[in-house]
Amino acid sequence: MQGSKAILVIGAGDATGGAIARRFARVGYIACVTRRNADKLVPLVEQIRAEGGEAHGFGSDARKEEEMVALIDRIEAEIAPIEVAVFNIGANVRHEIVGTTARVYYKVWEMACFAGFLMGRESARVMLPRGRGTIIFTGATASLRGREGFAAFAGAKHALRALAQSMARELWPKGIHVAHTIIDGAIDTEFIRTNFPERYEHKDQGGIVNPEHIADVYWQLHTQPRDAWTHETEIRPWLETW
Repeated sequence: MQGSKAILVIGAGDATGGAIARRFARVGYIACVTRRNADKLVPLVEQIRAEGGEAHGFGSDARKEEEMVALIDRIEAEIAPIEVAVFNIGANVRHEIVGTTARVYYKVWEMACFAGFLMGRESARVMLPRGRGTIIFTGATASLRGREGFAAFAGAKHALRALAQSMARELWPKGIHVAHTIIDGAIDTEFIRTNFPERYEHKDQGGIVNPEHIADVYWQLHTQPRDAWTHETEIRPWLETW
């Protein structure tokens, strides 16, 4: 569609990724959302359309190079130019170090880091000729420090942060805003409500991160003027110690 712009959200789950897609769709961006299982995207796509936006769901394995290349090419050819690309895959698993198998470590790295590289590279490929665009990588507390039991996750998130830094230094001068967010806190999800009820009690006092507020930060990053770009920002409720 002439004049249309797309946002690509890799890892559009029921919380943060979905909220980001909805936030951009409300202001006219075509939301292109992915998960490995496309059927799980149906509620999100239907919600965006019910709110007056446009959305397309794709079943895609972000760890597969050929699938990522094809996804980007399809969106660019059939839907709209990708103006914003968000990498939002988590892969937060806990294993004691002696119980962390090579398969677990490699799989976490593939999901939380290598897939981010593929999305970042392919998004940059189509943005560079236009000289504009925003690429945002979602990080976590593990991006800054490794805790006991999270060797695989912290290793992958540290690597993703380094990727974002390298891309920012290369692509900022070429008009592409690369940013990395560190979400340091429990996000308002069913998992947190069920497994951490004592923490969830603080939701009404702002102790749990609202996914809609994360999405607002992503929108703010995208709309920053080029002379005042932010590369890294931390999102943290008052309840967290840091």
